[in-house]
Amino acid sequence: MAKSTWLVLEIYRITEKFPDRERFGLISQMRRSAVSVPASIAEGFKRRSDKEFRQFINIASSSLEETKYYLILSAELKYINRVDYQKLLDLSDEVGKMLYSFYKKLNSES
Repeated sequence: MAKSTWLVLEIYRITEKFPDRERFGLISQMRRSAVSVPASIAEGFKRRSDKEFRQFINIASSSLEETKYYLILSAELKYINRVDYQKLLDLSDEVGKMLYSFYKKLNSES
């Protein structure tokens, strides 16, 4: 399973514990941004050129940064504990490094 998909599954798991009042707020936003990471990679993969693919890798990276912000906010609001926060942040960093490497590889091939 791709790490970005693993991140999505972990985000879904952890947000199940959030207060119900966040269902249409933080939960929705965090899940949406997390899902956008692997979805953008998949969409870009089917594009006709490396240039288009790189654009979707950029979109995935932006969505990942948005997800990281929601993790920070969730920790500040005490919706997630330090262990889960660190685990998700570490996983996000891994995905970010992979996206950056992939972007560089696509850039060098064109």
